[in-house]
Amino acid sequence: MSSESIKLGAQNAPHRALYHALGMTEEEISRPLVGIVSSYNEIVPGHMNIDKIVEAVRLGVAMAGGTPIVFPAIAVCDGIAMGHRGMKYSLVTRDLIADSTEAMVAAHGFDALVMVPNCDKNVPGLLMAAARLNVPTVFVSGGPMLAGHVDGAKTSFSSISEAVGQYNAGKISLEKLKEYECKTCPTCGSCSGMYTANSMNCLTEALGMGLRGNGTIPAVYSARIELAKQAGMKVMELLKNNIRPLDIMTREAFNNALTVDMALGCSTNSMLHLPAIAHECGIEINLDIANEISKKTPNLCHLAPAGRTYIEELDEAGGVYAVMNELSKKNLLNTDCITVTGKTVGENIEGAVNLNHNVIRPIEDPYSETGGIAVLRGNLAPDGSVVKRSAVAPEMLVHEGPARVFECEEDAQTAINAGKINPGDVVVIRYEGPKGGPGMREMLNPTSAIMGMGLGSSVALITDGRFSGATRGACIGHVSPEAASGGLIGIVEEGDIISINIPEYKLELKVDDAVIEERMKNFTPKTKELSGYLKRYASLVSSGAKGAILN
Repeated sequence: MSSESIKLGAQNAPHRALYHALGMTEEEISRPLVGIVSSYNEIVPGHMNIDKIVEAVRLGVAMAGGTPIVFPAIAVCDGIAMGHRGMKYSLVTRDLIADSTEAMVAAHGFDALVMVPNCDKNVPGLLMAAARLNVPTVFVSGGPMLAGHVDGAKTSFSSISEAVGQYNAGKISLEKLKEYECKTCPTCGSCSGMYTANSMNCLTEALGMGLRGNGTIPAVYSARIELAKQAGMKVMELLKNNIRPLDIMTREAFNNALTVDMALGCSTNSMLHLPAIAHECGIEINLDIANEISKKTPNLCHLAPAGRTYIEELDEAGGVYAVMNELSKKNLLNTDCITVTGKTVGENIEGAVNLNHNVIRPIEDPYSETGGIAVLRGNLAPDGSVVKRSAVAPEMLVHEGPARVFECEEDAQTAINAGKINPGDVVVIRYEGPKGGPGMREMLNPTSAIMGMGLGSSVALITDGRFSGATRGACIGHVSPEAASGGLIGIVEEGDIISINIPEYKLELKVDDAVIEERMKNFTPKTKELSGYLKRYASLVSSGAKGAILN
């Protein structure tokens, strides 16, 4: 349905009357109506500048002959929501964002859309909505934060999280912790490492839904405003040429996105979001595909938290297109895919130069021959689990140790802070999955505490929940089936030996089969008293292995 079916003809005079009530002129009503989905709010640092991005998009749309109309999308700041009940409301907003955007666009008959997200759930939620609606759409984000500086070194959000662990371990003073607090996040924008928000914004470029630089131009740069104007103009070209999201987001495009994901070393949360977006496109991505792509894709970037470079440096080095150009040298991308530029991937990345081999390794000299993410299976995770392999210490790629079992994040955090976790332990946090949490909380606080206390090279953590993109270390999430669905993680006992072998993609509970069978016979998953949206979400959500889509 286009706006013409709403605004043309005598029978639509009542609709036009309401357009006039908005202050629209006849000229504005006669033009294509372009919806601008604004994720602006005053609580999320990555969204506080989106009002300026939206105004630039409005100007671009108007310059190209469209009528821009803004409406909102909600956004949760994962950093502020971290470590308490609020994190249960993070992942669940992805579907609220998709559903509400679908409702607004379908109800009002927009001809085209410019999506303006930035943080973790807004990008995938709006990509899901774009697939459902399938009207010409361009993405332009609010942009990444600049890195902070402490003691002459660059810092990011993971730095302050780990500083808390250092303080609790007596390694730094309260004054130094305060310095980290004040200097770690110096500007607006999505946190400065390759965390979930920046991962997903970079993947809009790889997927073909964002213009060059969408994932990397810093929020405070004027080039971000220029990009927004270009997005507003470009969507009018897409409308004229009838290029729609489902023309762009094909199976080949998702393979490209997964390939770039592995090269960049993106957040493990991309393994939730890409399958969910693909599902809305009628494409099924299982976790085995991720391993197949990872096995042949070199890891070219070690951005924070995996290394000491940041998104601003990726931008200076040539950005996502430079990474894609490196990958194309070994024919790892489908270069025929159409994109929002109106050109193919191959045309887009032609001439994109890698300007800093310390930030983007040449394809001939990667950090590793395999990608940044690995999917592990075994009796503990028959449906799969996910780890950010590029951020694991080499000595922890293979590990075996006794389980330390906790029924929720808070209990694990208390034990870690109290110094009750020992080198060699495998911390198990369960009932934090999509259904059991509910909401599959990110657990940056426990992982940061482990790193800050100097246990990152000797302690592993596994959970049916998930991790922040800021997490580093041998942290394995999305264990499926989850405890609340009767998964084996629910019957792990204190002291059981757990074996992790990331190079061989294995996660095993080393307990005799007969013992496991007996435990499972007597196992009844725990339930929680729920109300409101979380109750409805828990009743509908699928496994993390399927992207936590709603059934």
